[in-house]
Amino acid sequence: MLLACGGSDDENVISDNNKEPGWELVWQDEFDGETVDESVWSRITEGTPDWKKYQSTDDRCYEKRGSSIVFYGIVNDDKDADPRDYLCGGLYTAGKKAFGPGRIEVCARMTQAQGAWPAIWMMPFQSDKGWPYDGEIDIMEHLNMDKSVHQTLHSGYIDVDNNRDNPLYSRQSPVADVTEFHVYGVDITEDKVVFHIDGVDKLTYPRMAVDGQYPFYQEWDLRIDMQLGGSWVGKINARQLPVEMEVAWVKYYQWR
Repeated sequence: MLLACGGSDDENVISDNNKEPGWELVWQDEFDGETVDESVWSRITEGTPDWKKYQSTDDRCYEKRGSSIVFYGIVNDDKDADPRDYLCGGLYTAGKKAFGPGRIEVCARMTQAQGAWPAIWMMPFQSDKGWPYDGEIDIMEHLNMDKSVHQTLHSGYIDVDNNRDNPLYSRQSPVADVTEFHVYGVDITEDKVVFHIDGVDKLTYPRMAVDGQYPFYQEWDLRIDMQLGGSWVGKINARQLPVEMEVAWVKYYQWR
């Protein structure tokens, strides 16, 4: 199984001697360099939405730990440099690297705290109509001390027209121990989006013949971040900080 996130081999990767159609690994980042590849990743800056309220480029929110990258959510003890009570770290590929339709997998683990909201998600690489019409793909969101994660889609069809059950747009799936490494993934194809955890499918969202129902067959940027607070996750318990999300690798496959 993939729980340890070890190695870069995958039984679905096509070798030179096997021409059967399947998922072929075309790009990966194992975070094994001394620094993060800045041609791919940027640190996320603060903003007004809940998820971005405490985002920071502060070095205290980032750590290279062996062949992993770690994002922290911390109590801010330097109000002279930044007046906010809390800070948290995250990376995204916006404006740098696009991921087209295919399979994205991220191997990650996280600690837990009240008000912690680590997430692995995707937004359109180029926006046309704006949110939610251009879509959003939430590969993994974890709340507080839950023994489960959320995997969710957003679109105008879902969020504006309120079509949340036809078809089902989100699933909360059990994860016995989120402090251990798990592989959170999504497959994006012309006719469906499939969420999976440790290689097990959890939710399939099919394309239907409805205008605006399926904006997902396009290029995306990838976002991996520790988030704190907000209307969904609730109040932050400062006594339970720092909290962290450790990412061992990111892999991108295409169907060939």
